[in-house]
Amino acid sequence: MALWKEANTVRKDTPGASVAEPLPPRLELNTAAPEAPAVRETPPRAVSRDTSESVIGANLTIEGKIEGTGHVRVAGRFKGDIVVEGNLTIDNGAKVEGGVTGNAITIAGELEGNILNAAKVELLASGVLVGDLKADTLTVAAGSRMRGRADFGWGPSKGGKSSSGENGSKS
Repeated sequence: MALWKEANTVRKDTPGASVAEPLPPRLELNTAAPEAPAVRETPPRAVSRDTSESVIGANLTIEGKIEGTGHVRVAGRFKGDIVVEGNLTIDNGAKVEGGVTGNAITIAGELEGNILNAAKVELLASGVLVGDLKADTLTVAAGSRMRGRADFGWGPSKGGKSSSGENGSKS
């Protein structure tokens, strides 16, 4: 099977012969991409080659603590704190109960706990957050739900002031 199209005729190598013989029909590969679903329930996987991703499968329930570098994807249930120097993804249908800290946190499932410190938090349409969050940026999709307090955009690079000022005095 060839990946390119060839002419359907072959000339005979005999000198003076100019008759072309037809070749048998060839199968062609279908290179069209399959149709993408209209609504994407889980976030896309974007993992660099240098960083590994640990996955808690959909049929697993784990209780404990996760600490380390790299990316973590929860597709099942996890009870405990998650502290990673990487990205945390909670898939649709997954549930995490505990405090989380990470670089970028994407919630398509349910998080019952506080997001203590994150550079970026993305709450997808199917995502539920019950708890407080503190992040540099927050993206909230229509249809998502949250119950708690949100503190975002006040990172050190934004030059924001606290309500009582730096030295505790009010002007």
